[in-house]
Amino acid sequence: MKRVFLIVLDSFGIGGARDAAAFGDEGSDTLGAIRTSEFFSCPNLTELGLLNVAGISGGISQPRGSFARMQEASMGKDTTVGHWEIAGIVSPKALPTYPNGFPREVISEFERLTGRGVLCNAPYSGTDVIRDFGEEHLKTGKLIVYTSADSVFQIAAHDSVVPKEELYRYCEMARAFLVGEHGVGRVIARPFTGEYPFVRTADRHDYSLEPPSRTMLDVLRENGLDTISVGKIHDIFVGRGISESYRTSNNEEGMQRTLDLTKRDFCGLCFVNLVDFDMVYGHRNNVDGYASAMSAFDSFLQELLPRLGGEDLLIITADHGCDPSTPSTDHSREDTPLLVFGSSIRAGIDLGVRSSFADIGATVLDYFGLNGGEIAGKSFLPLLQKENQHA
Repeated sequence: MKRVFLIVLDSFGIGGARDAAAFGDEGSDTLGAIRTSEFFSCPNLTELGLLNVAGISGGISQPRGSFARMQEASMGKDTTVGHWEIAGIVSPKALPTYPNGFPREVISEFERLTGRGVLCNAPYSGTDVIRDFGEEHLKTGKLIVYTSADSVFQIAAHDSVVPKEELYRYCEMARAFLVGEHGVGRVIARPFTGEYPFVRTADRHDYSLEPPSRTMLDVLRENGLDTISVGKIHDIFVGRGISESYRTSNNEEGMQRTLDLTKRDFCGLCFVNLVDFDMVYGHRNNVDGYASAMSAFDSFLQELLPRLGGEDLLIITADHGCDPSTPSTDHSREDTPLLVFGSSIRAGIDLGVRSSFADIGATVLDYFGLNGGEIAGKSFLPLLQKENQHA
């Protein structure tokens, strides 16, 4: 029974994007940054071929996995566009961003719908915004609305002022009218709690823009295959093409859920997002924390790899970068790594530099013998097939 475990290490870029300067990210290199930390120890990723990827130093002579450098074809550097491309949609136009805050007509409509005023309305760090506006929010009941360099409309509220279910309802209101010209990639609920200094809770919830066309998930479901999401995959694709989902609060939960799913008999895809790399460490410029989290993932691989069956395929990649060593706290335009492992495919194959993340989705469909039709990407499966599979 064929199973694919596709794991996205959220923001684990490897630098070197050919168009990084156009995004203001020249020199950004998330992997390069965390390799300088004493807390970086990734022997399993090294064995799979991470350091053999073109442009990265320190590779070994006989990797257990095959590997590639992935270039993003879409005009973006965020979670939504990155995952959409992995699943077969190339976005030629960037989703709208708001470096000066949202226009008055957007804020006015949001205030009308919710019956509450708005604070901030500017690009802001998520932890800084509750520090700077949290007390005024408690006094006035106004909602903290902010954005970033990404295409996001974020709403922060204290759980004693706005219970999370009410905050989610406000996000649904915003999602319903933020379409067309103002169709941001995600509306995000950001509840926080406690007394100053406030802390964010684990009840974040993302409301994504619906994918504009079919994805590999749609094709898999149409053909009766299982599509299991772990983490925020369900939110990114608005549940479309997903048969079963498990939300998680952190990397540890996501990795444990993935291990649990290796015990399950299913035929299809387990699509995993591990968000802490980005949310907890990248955006907070925490190099050592990011390195420690990557080392923890590497230890998880020590458990995962022996659990993979004869027809299982493991694919590890990322959706964008978020270099924790630069002054910026935003995502960075970077290439991403691709590592592929399975006993039914060849090991140690350099798959080169791929021109789109969409090659991953095309390969997943090819593995199940499916044609994606209009879905973007070129399968690299033929390069991994053993000689007796060519017949």
